[in-house]
Amino acid sequence: MKALNLSPLNLSRRAALGLAGGLVLALRVPATPARAQSMGGLQHARKVPAYLAIKPDGRITLQNPFAEGGQGIHTAIAQLVAEELDADLAAFTVETAPAGADYQVLFNGTRRVTGGSFSIRNSASHFRVLGATARAMLLQAASQRLSVPVASLSTEPGFVIHAGGRIPYGALAEAAAALPIPTDAEPKPPGTPLRLVGKPEKRLDTRAKSTGQARYGIDMRVDGMLQAAILHAPRAGADPGEVLNEAALKAMPGVHSVHRLPGAVAVLADSFWRARRAVEAAQVAWTAVGGQSVVPEDFSSTSMLDLLRSQADAPGNPASDTQGDAPAILRTATKTITADYDAPYLAHAQLEPPSATVRFNADGTLDVWTPNQAPEQFRAIAAREANLAEDRIRIHTPLLGGFFGRHFTYGTIHPMNQAIRLARAASRPVKVIWTREEEFARDAYRPMGFARLRASLGPDGRIAALHATIPGEGPVAKHFGTARLGNPPLDTSAVEGVAFKPYAIPNRRIEWVHVPHPINVGFWRSVGHSMNDFFLEAFLDEVAEVGGQDPLAFRRAHLAHSPRHLALLDGVVELAGGWRRGPFEAADGTRRARGIAMASPFGTEVATIAEVSLRNGEVVVHDLFIAIDPGSIVNPAIIRAQVESAAAIGLSAACFEEMTFEDGRPVPRNFDAYRILSRAEMPKVHVRIIESGAPMGGVGEPGTPGVPPAVANAIAALTGRRIRSLPFAKERIGAA
Repeated sequence: MKALNLSPLNLSRRAALGLAGGLVLALRVPATPARAQSMGGLQHARKVPAYLAIKPDGRITLQNPFAEGGQGIHTAIAQLVAEELDADLAAFTVETAPAGADYQVLFNGTRRVTGGSFSIRNSASHFRVLGATARAMLLQAASQRLSVPVASLSTEPGFVIHAGGRIPYGALAEAAAALPIPTDAEPKPPGTPLRLVGKPEKRLDTRAKSTGQARYGIDMRVDGMLQAAILHAPRAGADPGEVLNEAALKAMPGVHSVHRLPGAVAVLADSFWRARRAVEAAQVAWTAVGGQSVVPEDFSSTSMLDLLRSQADAPGNPASDTQGDAPAILRTATKTITADYDAPYLAHAQLEPPSATVRFNADGTLDVWTPNQAPEQFRAIAAREANLAEDRIRIHTPLLGGFFGRHFTYGTIHPMNQAIRLARAASRPVKVIWTREEEFARDAYRPMGFARLRASLGPDGRIAALHATIPGEGPVAKHFGTARLGNPPLDTSAVEGVAFKPYAIPNRRIEWVHVPHPINVGFWRSVGHSMNDFFLEAFLDEVAEVGGQDPLAFRRAHLAHSPRHLALLDGVVELAGGWRRGPFEAADGTRRARGIAMASPFGTEVATIAEVSLRNGEVVVHDLFIAIDPGSIVNPAIIRAQVESAAAIGLSAACFEEMTFEDGRPVPRNFDAYRILSRAEMPKVHVRIIESGAPMGGVGEPGTPGVPPAVANAIAALTGRRIRSLPFAKERIGAA
């Protein structure tokens, strides 16, 4: 907290997970919000010098453990600290903290990741204690300077107030930093009026992004660097045998050298354009003998869907919310409702493709600049790749140009690994950028999903039994293996959204059948919820229709035990101006209908209503009404923006996105073949934030999963046609 920057580069060696070739997301979302919050911890909350530096002019630099990728985490974390420090939010400059034990604020002080909607809900208490501790140190420094009791002093934003005037924080920072860190400073007690927390404060990074000053990984430059372009094998897992025209490539303008890497060929040149031109001209003899299995030549997305469907009646391992005996009830039911649902592989398709810049230094250290969501684990992977001790490596985390789960490593085929090998070979700094084509070829895709759902109704019109089978594999099983997933093993990332729902169903069994994916899969925004909530919430409408019941009333009947969920439904209906399923004629003359859906991801509850029409055989979504209850909040403006962006990606996935494979190779390689939602297709998004007082949940992902089923349910109401396979645009949708 001195005028000098005392935020140390804490490079103490930490053990990495070291699993599955370097996947870095350690744990899945805990089963309950209360448990999720308890996984935070205050072990590092009083390490003020590691986090804060106050300069003589009053500017405050905050080291944030979490990466900023557009979700507003730099602003929200600064709000929490500023609230307790009693500082102006505008005085803060926020940076993503380097790798180091002091910044592992999750899982009882043992890990950090930016993902899983963990950041605020697991660290809010940490940062409020941090701010309160720093304020106490400033008050103690002022007390010693003035020779007055601490109790006679107070603060206002940026100043310590005393009987004779006020002292700027910047004038006290150096003295405060020399004091012992107090262990008893506490944040404001519950019920205290808050100045910043809960307020729609402006984002700290807006100006830098609007004026082109913000720097992303793709912008990085260091003196003397070479630029690398990469060509990956047509099928993942193959290796380059020989570059048949290597001499011709080396003779191209600006080319420095040609290299064979695991699974790829690289060209180093004095500019990225020259490197790309050369690598695109490479004639490579690929070999199927490598350190990892090669995607089979006969693999296709069509064959994978057939395989999943073939396992839909196989016995599986039950989710932990199993109760009663659903299969027995269904066997004796006079009428059952059965439906199959599926969703495709998806690309992350974030705006900024992956990159890494690497520099070996004369003192034996290594600097790495790369977009990442877990600096400590990236450092461990870099150490293995470079054969260096971790304390010789500095990981620099720039702003992320979107991430959605993309910036974990998911194995060894990553720009950082490639850049380290190339920089060592060339004895110069190297910057690797994957083109969009290479990114689409080596993404860790959202898994293809499939579910077979079966239900029966009781005499009271409610669901008497629900039995779902989900064959497949989520990113947890893919990268951590089933041995770590309990006995019997359950991949929660494969079943969440069908399992763990709040509806009162006396006989319920959700089963997982492990069917591995031959290609790499990873975490995608809202993970399993992104498809599984579509499966279940659309199926609920089918069951309600069989029972002759309104979808909203049907859900309310199954949530009668939960005031929180009933209030959420009331909130979204009020936001939408009332509930009318339709079809109905809108003011502009279009024929419209509405659908409703709910989701319970990451400790947050969400209800969504979609209003749609049809145009030229495609669905047009006019309005999305989303009520979100994250328990309590930090910045409502950021939550609103997060819900809007989550809704956009959910709608894009539902309507258009599909990653297909043929002959073991990905078919879409750029946005010309991978359609995403356009600005013209974006509906109005209306958001209502409800604070129920429940334990704080996440906000970055929960707005996504309710959108696909709400739209599907609206299409069914409008046309009488039930769509069970995403995306909607695969086929022409006709009016009823």
